[in-house]
Amino acid sequence: MKLLDDVDLERIAKDTHGYVGADLAALCTEAALQCIREKMDVIDLEDESIDAKVLNSMAVSNEHFYIVLGTSNSSALREIVVEVPNVSWEDIGGLENVKRELQETVQYPMEHPEKFEKFGMSPSKGVLFYGPPGCGKTLLAKAIANECQANFIHVKGPELLTMWFGESEANVREIFYKTRQSTPCVLFFDELDSIATQLG
Repeated sequence: MKLLDDVDLERIAKDTHGYVGADLAALCTEAALQCIREKMDVIDLEDESIDAKVLNSMAVSNEHFYIVLGTSNSSALREIVVEVPNVSWEDIGGLENVKRELQETVQYPMEHPEKFEKFGMSPSKGVLFYGPPGCGKTLLAKAIANECQANFIHVKGPELLTMWFGESEANVREIFYKTRQSTPCVLFFDELDSIATQLG
């Protein structure tokens, strides 16, 4: 396949976690078709042959790959309900201090793990949001997942609990198993206060 110089194969490989060989073959085919669709105005489908100059002028760009990536899913993650949110920092008004802390706590360790290793620092394992309903906790979690280009799994606290002995623990194990499968991933537990015991 003829590629333009702007195609970043390493970046595409990083963004196709969970893709099997057939998924990657389909991705390349769709990117090529996307390139052909853009040239449909200069290709006459009635002709039996296509001009060699037109064929030579065709090359798949990075944009073609990312148009297709936005609509494709990997086979390995198809059975798991995950998403890559489209919420960005610009969608959240204010909260500049919280955004900066999230970048330092979550985003930097994911993007620059070698620097943390160099200075002997271990990144935090999680972040606790607290506040009244509607103050933007879920939106912040989606934004940080989007900024890290990570998958996002949203779990509501009451969904974990069942009346059957041992099944609640099995639910938690299953969620962490799915999270490991869809790494890199932001796992967001919501409404935990509804299952916590009130003290005092």
